[in-house]
Amino acid sequence: MEEEAAAYIKPNRGLSSLERLAIYSRSYWFRLLDSLREDFPGLAAVLGARRFERLARAYLADCPSRSFTLRNLGSQLEGWLAQHPKYAGGDPALARDMVRLEWAHIEAFDGPVEEMLGPEDLVELKPGLRAGLQPYIRLLELDYAVDEFRVKATAGGEDPANPEDVPSGGTRRGRRRAARPSREHIFVAVHRMDLSVYYRRLTREQFRLLSALGAGRSIAAAIATSFEGSPVAAQDVPELLRLWFSAWAEFGWLTRRRKTSGGSHR
Repeated sequence: MEEEAAAYIKPNRGLSSLERLAIYSRSYWFRLLDSLREDFPGLAAVLGARRFERLARAYLADCPSRSFTLRNLGSQLEGWLAQHPKYAGGDPALARDMVRLEWAHIEAFDGPVEEMLGPEDLVELKPGLRAGLQPYIRLLELDYAVDEFRVKATAGGEDPANPEDVPSGGTRRGRRRAARPSREHIFVAVHRMDLSVYYRRLTREQFRLLSALGAGRSIAAAIATSFEGSPVAAQDVPELLRLWFSAWAEFGWLTRRRKTSGGSHR
């Protein structure tokens, strides 16, 4: 190892080549831990600092960075956590939902953009129109209200939900603990506007409709799918569609592309 290190790093008066390499190696390891914590603050808040660090160390040992960018560091976390539920705390389903939301957040932040359909393009919805969905949008079906929890947990001023977690450099005195995410079947669109990522709650019908558009279905087929078995009265459907498509066009969610884009995830 000394010879290998010397081939790349020069020694100095106080340290050998291998010792200098070891310092870099330790620094890089801590950078990986910090990066994972920055990308998954909601999961860290749910688990608590100690449990999250145990998870992060085990995950990075099994799934080391293989990319030129740390952006992709957590790309395997959902699948890894499913195989190692002992690191997910007392509620693996909650941890899974948080990971899915936070990875969708990363993808929505820097995902590609295609040509948008504006409100003027949707004055008349033609049955054969194939409006696509922006590829950066992620549609999630979740069992916990992790969207609201993550917003509160990252806003500051609150302790994490896990009682084992003590803020670094301070105590709990005078601080309010964030409420544990409630169990709630929800549908969420993770999207971005003006370089910021947002979570928008959807109805089941909206989720089905957007998922169908993202899969390349025509407007007529998507609408038919979204209202199957729905309690929404037939006479209310046209006005709902007008409002939904108008809002989605304003957000820039709809595209002219016919290729499959976006994604829904259960």
